Amino acid sequence: MAAIETEELSKDFLVGFWRPRPYRALDRLTLSVDEGEVFGFLGPNGAGKSTTLKLLMQLLYPTTGTARILGRPVGDLGVKRRIGFLPENPYFYDYLTAEELLGYFARLFGLRGTQVTSRVAAVLDDVGIGAERRLRLRQYSKGMIQRVGLAQALINDPDVVFLDEPMSGLDPLGRRHVRQLMLRLRDRGCTIFFSSHILSDAEALCSRVGILAQGRLVASGRLSEILAFELRGWELVVDHLADDLRDALARQARSVTPLAHGRYTIELPPDVGPEAVLRELGDGGAQVISLNPLRDTLEDYFVQAIGAAEARRTGL
Repeated sequence: MAAIETEELSKDFLVGFWRPRPYRALDRLTLSVDEGEVFGFLGPNGAGKSTTLKLLMQLLYPTTGTARILGRPVGDLGVKRRIGFLPENPYFYDYLTAEELLGYFARLFGLRGTQVTSRVAAVLDDVGIGAERRLRLRQYSKGMIQRVGLAQALINDPDVVFLDEPMSGLDPLGRRHVRQLMLRLRDRGCTIFFSSHILSDAEALCSRVGILAQGRLVASGRLSEILAFELRGWELVVDHLADDLRDALARQARSVTPLAHGRYTIELPPDVGPEAVLRELGDGGAQVISLNPLRDTLEDYFVQAIGAAEARRTGL
């Protein structure tokens, strides 16, 4: 069964002062997300991602179209008990501690007594908040508030979680912690629908993605199936690269660029498998610092997609 479904979902806003006119923020969105799936909803700022999430949460109401969660209309009270939501910029009562805030939310979901204490402690542990849980939220950094927001989205042990830019404001350790948490949720069968404008997050987490540009779904599927993101090559950063090995690699690489302190960046074409090069580097005594695939960025894709749409509109 599909966990999330939308059909021809659209949202118009009136803009302008003297003569308000409709502006279409979301244009006939139709998609389906399976139960237990991590689905990435990707797009640049202003693409319509947050509008979609607000429609699914009934913070906004659609101009046209319908949406269902767990087979029921989005307004169903039984469904609301089974979902969690992290907004893009969470804001809470900052005179409360994290424990007090989450205890409040836990009681809203019907937990009582020791259930509240144990559940609050568990979700705070999950999101990586330790002794700071007893501090008032006004003393928290943006990244810590983001973690509290993630904790409140999980307080009811939801079946479906909606996360709007969950990595926003997090440092590298925080990002890795949230990624691991999302994978643990997936492993226990939770459906995760999260928006992002960062392609690497989607590559690390998602089984499928939908790509939104100017309010329209322009691509959907696995990233490996979306031709715009085909592999363009590999980038290696290596240390202790001997001169003879560097010269040998230069004959099969696109470029070998020296960095500071004896490090080099090696760019390989897609038809040169990195496995053989890694073996060659290891046999030659070089140290591999990193290996990354080279693909077009989301920004590249959006520029191309929007340019193509504009060309079709003008007939050029």
